[in-house]
Amino acid sequence: MAEINVGIIGFGTVGAGTFEALKTNREIISARVGADVVVKRIADLDVKTDRGVPVDPGVLTTDAMEIIEDSSIDIVVELIGGLTKAKELILLALERGKHVVTANKALLAEYGKEIYAAADRVGVNLAFEASVGGGIPIIGALRRGLAANRIKTIMGILNGTSNYILTRMTREGLPYADVVSDAVRLGYAEDPPTLDVEGIDAAHKLAVLISIVFGSPFSFSEIYREGISRLTPDDIRYAADFGYGVKLLAVARDTEEGLEARVHPAMVPKNHIMANVNDVFNAIYIEGDFVGPNLFYGLGAGRRPTGSAVVSDIIEIARQIRCGAGRLMPPLAHVHAPGGALKLRPIDQLRTEYYFRVSAVDRPGVLSKIAGVLGDHEISISSVIQKGRDLRGFVPIVMVTHEALEMNVRKAMAVLDAMDVLTDKIVMVRVERG
Repeated sequence: MAEINVGIIGFGTVGAGTFEALKTNREIISARVGADVVVKRIADLDVKTDRGVPVDPGVLTTDAMEIIEDSSIDIVVELIGGLTKAKELILLALERGKHVVTANKALLAEYGKEIYAAADRVGVNLAFEASVGGGIPIIGALRRGLAANRIKTIMGILNGTSNYILTRMTREGLPYADVVSDAVRLGYAEDPPTLDVEGIDAAHKLAVLISIVFGSPFSFSEIYREGISRLTPDDIRYAADFGYGVKLLAVARDTEEGLEARVHPAMVPKNHIMANVNDVFNAIYIEGDFVGPNLFYGLGAGRRPTGSAVVSDIIEIARQIRCGAGRLMPPLAHVHAPGGALKLRPIDQLRTEYYFRVSAVDRPGVLSKIAGVLGDHEISISSVIQKGRDLRGFVPIVMVTHEALEMNVRKAMAVLDAMDVLTDKIVMVRVERG
């Protein structure tokens, strides 16, 4: 049987999961490819630590260039993460005409334009199923299964760490800091967990998704983002009183006014599918103009799910090599972007409903003053709950508005934050109905 050789650069969690999948399911992979997929070389700075899967020591090296320069290696798999070194190695592999598989969403979100162009220029495959959603096959669905559709909406829970934190805060009423501490201890979060809780990881993934959908590279820096660190158990409890759950959502919409892409906490109705995605699970809702709604759900990270996604890319490329087909599609699945380059609408132009929580002095007329400021900015209140005094003697006021323009909401918040009757900064959460 013919052999197709693979070199893996990075033998951490995902690298070990990738090697384990190729080794454990070697027979079935060979049957599906029609050739034996062989890991010829694995490069990592640490080749001594036990990864929990047996490896022939002769396969291991500390020099990634041994893989790049080996003319017998057909597919290079980059799993070291980060930006500078990973970018350098990917570009070198592409220049040498090797197919590349990566799970590096941050690299694609920051330098995708350069990397996609390099792969396109050389005419080799650049595959990145594992960059979004772990084991969820969302990249393949967008590149192939939904290719006949104009995608109108993407809505996703794309970060399992933040979802775990919000799930624990919801179920147990725990403060944010306590759950983060537990998440770090259990290995669900880095220390500090900035990339996860500030929406950076989710924005990286959203940038990859919308680049495929619209056939034009989008940078992470173009996407509006907010994190979850300001949310309290009170906000989650008050949201429940209004009939909502709280999630960190990544949202992209192709509207008549333009394309929007944003990552932020959002209140979603309790009967909405996203409100019921819990713990470390991810979910991605896609709506196409012909296919209608599709939902993808599963584990968004981890050694085996992410390794599975990496191997799916290896299998697809190996099939093409065996058949002598070369590259079948450009990295973003578009020969050219329809309609040219797109710009994202600024967040100020968003129209949605809003949740506000304010802490005010216990004085007659305070609520009417707040309502007056909102009314002056064309924001009307849909529902309001005024709680009893807290331990400091202040009164929490929580409200949900009718649909309003974000620009007006920000102006109103600036006025309210300057009022002497309010004792803390306003907490605002957008409402997302789907």
